[in-house]
Amino acid sequence: MRHLLESLETSLAQSPVRIAVELPGGMRLGNSKADLRLRFHDRMALVALAMGEIGNVGAAIVEGRVELEGSMRQLMAAAAAMLRFDPARDEQVKWWRRVLLRARSRAQHTRAQDAQHIEYHYDLSDAFYALWLDPRRVYSCAYFRQSGMSLAQAQEAKLDHICKKLLLRPGERFLDIGAGWGGLLLWAAEHYGVDATGITLSHHQHVYVQRLIEERGLQGRVRMQLLDYRALQVSEPFDKIASVGMFEHVGHAQMGHYFATVHRLLRPGGLLMNHGITAGGLDNTGGLGAGMGDFIERYIFPGGELMHVSRALQEMARSGLEMVDTENLRPHYARTLWAWSDALEARLDEARRILMGQQAADQGEKALRAYRLYLAGCALAFEHGWIALHQMLAARPSGDVAGGALRGAQSDYPFNRTYMYEDRSAARTVPGLVPLDP
Repeated sequence: MRHLLESLETSLAQSPVRIAVELPGGMRLGNSKADLRLRFHDRMALVALAMGEIGNVGAAIVEGRVELEGSMRQLMAAAAAMLRFDPARDEQVKWWRRVLLRARSRAQHTRAQDAQHIEYHYDLSDAFYALWLDPRRVYSCAYFRQSGMSLAQAQEAKLDHICKKLLLRPGERFLDIGAGWGGLLLWAAEHYGVDATGITLSHHQHVYVQRLIEERGLQGRVRMQLLDYRALQVSEPFDKIASVGMFEHVGHAQMGHYFATVHRLLRPGGLLMNHGITAGGLDNTGGLGAGMGDFIERYIFPGGELMHVSRALQEMARSGLEMVDTENLRPHYARTLWAWSDALEARLDEARRILMGQQAADQGEKALRAYRLYLAGCALAFEHGWIALHQMLAARPSGDVAGGALRGAQSDYPFNRTYMYEDRSAARTVPGLVPLDP
């Protein structure tokens, strides 16, 4: 224990944040004028801190075995300094462990299990999410097209960025897989005139979007279905498909089937926008290290699995979809998450009342502690490149070599990226800000 405490004192001294640590017996380490204080009631959590297992320290905070005094930004700055290794580093995974992980992935991602996972996270409380999301409740990476944008403006810029990339046209059949609270679904219908279908496994989101559709008089042109993507059957394929923040829930074992399903639902020549979180490491199959992956699995996204963008593109190609453009928005997600984190921190009392009003007091407090750590911790992970966010634009080739903007294009994609950044009348610009040059 003496060696461990000496090691811990060295780490505390090197932290960019002044930290004080109180041990279970009352002994104190660190800076007497600390900005951040951690009071440990559990020796195993202390060992985790000394070993740089910051995800396990986070779990101890959620469970009340460690008390925290200080801001989330200070905590994350200290956490990054306490790490002993890159949490996104590739692991040398034995063949038998790969088999077990794939079997686990397959078992975790049946239709019934996926429905439970989505309900656990997205049906926690609409009122709680409304406290820290933008007014449209867009729960995915924003696009800060200009540095001075607010979160709400950047979310609208992201919705428009997706619509532009997909070349949405009035009257086209558009599918949004995992449509959330309807931000993209309604934006595409109201600003691009598409016939829009959204699907979700969240009961709360389904009810919420149905109400918005009625309030805005979009019945007949927009519909939201409570449905698993694997169960969707259509008589006519869609012209364009978006999947935003959804494929992280698919699972490695189901990824091939997921992209094959998208291929089936998309007309020849049509376009897919797959926008989702990707792993920072090529082969960190077991998730982020330092206990961070385990924290997310336990408290936030049960069943969530990330893969490197290269593997996602490989699965996409196997299904017959052609990647035509890929963009990494990683720092945009870090800024998005900090905006969410700061918004939640500013309304902690309201958040506590909401969560405790919907579940037992101790469970509500645990959920709040978990979400505070999750939002700030993910912001940290995106900043450091341990995880990333990729927009993968793909086409289903039509087989018609003569069709398209260029001979051989075989799709709606013009094989010229200029259109994505042009100011087009079909897309609304953010008021008060000068559009960026293409």
